[in-house]
Parts: sequence; C-alpha cells; structure tokens
Amino acid sequence: MSAGEAGAGAGGAERDPGLQPERTRLAWRRTTLSATVAAVLAVKTALHGRTPAAGIVACAVCGALWLGFLGVAQHRIRTLTAGPRPPALAPRHATAAALGAVALAVCAAVLVV
Repeated sequence: MSAGEAGAGAGGAERDPGLQPERTRLAWRRTTLSATVAAVLAVKTALHGRTPAAGIVACAVCGALWLGFLGVAQHRIRTLTAGPRPPALAPRHATAAALGAVALAVCAAVLVV
C-alpha cells in the first residue's frame, strides 16, 4: 500500500482536514447562541420577578457569565479560522468555558425557582 492509499477512507477519498475545524467552529457558535438565549430568558425572568433586588443581582451575574463565555468562544473561533491546522484548546480556556456554561445554567435555574 502506498502512503496515498493508506490515508484513503472506505470510499477511496482522503479525509478533508478542513472539515473538523469547521464543525468545531459551528459548535462553538451554536453553544454561544444557546448561552445567549439562556441569559436573555434569565434577564426576562429576573426583571418580571417579585424580588427586584435579588433579580437585578442575578441578572448582573448572568450577564457577566455570558460575557465571559462569549469571550472564550470568540477567542476559539478566531483561533480555528486563523490557520490550516489550529492548535488544541488550552486547558484553562476549556475549564473557563465549561464552568461558565454550568454557572449560567445554575444561575438561570435559581431564577426560575
């Protein structure tokens, strides 16, 4: 087998290395959109709730969490589009994105309850 045949898939075509970064970039965009919807719904719930002071604080926390997640997502999207082979996601960025998403979900759940 030659090197070209070894890299061929079941259909005989080589894998396009550009597809994985594109799918990852689209996943970051979808996740950012989901976080935006959660933040907007949390703000709506907070502003129409019965405790305005606690609602405003929760609203501010949700907004700060959303901005932090948006920053991490935009940084990763720019990294994915910068070159032909993007570097791996840094552990601190992955941790920040995961903790931000979980914290935003917890904050929204507290507003609903």
